[in-house]
Amino acid sequence: MSDLTTTTASGAAGAGKPGTADGAGIDSRLEGHRIELTGYCYRMLGSAFEAEDAVQDTLVRAWRNFDKFEGRSSLRSWLYRIATNVCLDMLNAGNKRARPVDLTGPTPLAQAALSPRPENVWLEPMPDGRILPSVQDPAEAAVARESVRLAFVAALQHLPPKQRAVLILREVLAWKAAEVAELLETSVASVNSALQRARATLTETEGRAGDAADPLDEEQQKLLERYVKAFEGYDMAALTALLHEDAVMTMPPFDLWLRGTGDITGFMTSIGAACAGSRLVPVSANGSPAFAHYKPDAEGDGFVPWAVQIIDVRDGAITGMHCFLDVPRWFPLFGLPERLPADAS
Repeated sequence: MSDLTTTTASGAAGAGKPGTADGAGIDSRLEGHRIELTGYCYRMLGSAFEAEDAVQDTLVRAWRNFDKFEGRSSLRSWLYRIATNVCLDMLNAGNKRARPVDLTGPTPLAQAALSPRPENVWLEPMPDGRILPSVQDPAEAAVARESVRLAFVAALQHLPPKQRAVLILREVLAWKAAEVAELLETSVASVNSALQRARATLTETEGRAGDAADPLDEEQQKLLERYVKAFEGYDMAALTALLHEDAVMTMPPFDLWLRGTGDITGFMTSIGAACAGSRLVPVSANGSPAFAHYKPDAEGDGFVPWAVQIIDVRDGAITGMHCFLDVPRWFPLFGLPERLPADAS
């Protein structure tokens, strides 16, 4: 584990000492669950950084209390119990993360103004590699990808915390009702009732899903290649041809969002004109096509970070361009370089 042993050494009595074979074995067993726990906490919290904090807290608690783990349930189930309690405690503060489209109506281009809101308002992007474990079953992989889409995670934020946990455990992770009831220390009837209410809420709030996007089929790949060419060339006619007529563009931390090809391309050629000549680097985020957006450096050669773009695709067209602009946070999270050279292509 990265720094877990150091963090918890003082509280690990009875669980094997750090630096010993026993301690290293515990580290390895706990660390093996990090990615799936991060995916679970991310769905619960809607924040990349809060999810990683929650998982670190979970693993620290597990390390400190490993001598109390009696094996009556699997280690995985025990860790999920701890992670659920950590997330529920964090959610007691009442914060509910959202996308710009969840907070206001679209803004006409003529009224466009960039008004930021605090970072704890926003649903955050997440690299796939941090939340999607490798699985062999294509159907299981597809469910996992769909369950970290921005629209799905945003819809989860409309659920009360315990309903959120029930729905994720039952629908995404395929736990049995009795297992969830044991984890939450409640009855099977209560779990089933919570699941029914959660499903009803999601039906009202999630909206229409995008196409399955990973792995990309040939048609989707060609669409994205045309998108990159149009965006980097700042060819608004070509971009318009790729966008659905009701496509949306969001730009957290700004609450402004735009709907329709005219307003999107109009914004890009006016307020967003400094992005002309940008470069897009493919990344993997939220089970969707995504790009790191570098714009020309206004003070010299090369390109500097500007946004992480997550792209929604449906029925052969781009329906969403979600541009997360807080690059000092996102680019390190995705392991992206601080700049691109002038000859980047």
